[in-house]
Amino acid sequence: MIIQAGAVKVLAKDVVSIAKTAGDAIMSIYAFPDTVSWDVKAKSDNSPLTAADLAANNLICASLKEKYPSIPIVSEENKMLPYEERSNWPFYWCVDPLDGTKEFLKRNGQFTVNIGLCQGKSPIFGVVHVPAMEPAKTYYGAKGHGAFVEIADEPPIPIKVKEFSEKDPNLAIVASASHNTPETENFISKYQNPTLKALGSSLKLLMVAEGEAHVYPRLAPTCEWDTCASHAVVEAAGGEVLQAEGGKACQPGLPVEYNKPDALNPFFIVYGRRRD
Repeated sequence: MIIQAGAVKVLAKDVVSIAKTAGDAIMSIYAFPDTVSWDVKAKSDNSPLTAADLAANNLICASLKEKYPSIPIVSEENKMLPYEERSNWPFYWCVDPLDGTKEFLKRNGQFTVNIGLCQGKSPIFGVVHVPAMEPAKTYYGAKGHGAFVEIADEPPIPIKVKEFSEKDPNLAIVASASHNTPETENFISKYQNPTLKALGSSLKLLMVAEGEAHVYPRLAPTCEWDTCASHAVVEAAGGEVLQAEGGKACQPGLPVEYNKPDALNPFFIVYGRRRD
């Protein structure tokens, strides 16, 4: 799979390899029996930062700069450049080196490595690696190329969202394991006898992408790097990631956008393929 980023040809296999190598770095720290070695600190917003976040970030940023030096990078763990400088970027990487740090700290394995590529305000390619899954899985997808999952080092398997009507009973709805809200409960209540599932990090969007869930309402704050890569996979698999009312000012019903003046996303809903 080759993704054209202007004059630059991005090879999906290169980015998949970078994500897997970052996952190996994370797992080498995750394996420490003494969590003191994780060097946990609090960032300015009180979210946790570990040695694993920084190790993965350093590796991903260095590797992307080496292979694709003309494409700038936005990462959760890097200082964000002023919007005046970013606003004219035709393409850029959007990276969360360890999405689900709270899940990492809980040792529940529900964390991911996220590397997304945006064209303007839209994600066009994404890789999400799940290093603690047994066996490890890597999801990736791009517009016009479809979406895939690699299990360990086996050949990639195509994935697609489920088709459904919102009037159908027993739909699978996935929600956050750490950020459930009254707004989420109210949204879910409109469905007939839904089956509820809870997970951490980008895994929730991936459940929709591979047809394990029909809908994922995220009616709580997230940032661009939390969603960019998995958003690309969902769209490549035939789904939607749409803005929703209740968070920051937005255009409900339109796709979530990136490279905004600030990194905060609006609330959003992830859907498979809806029919009337």
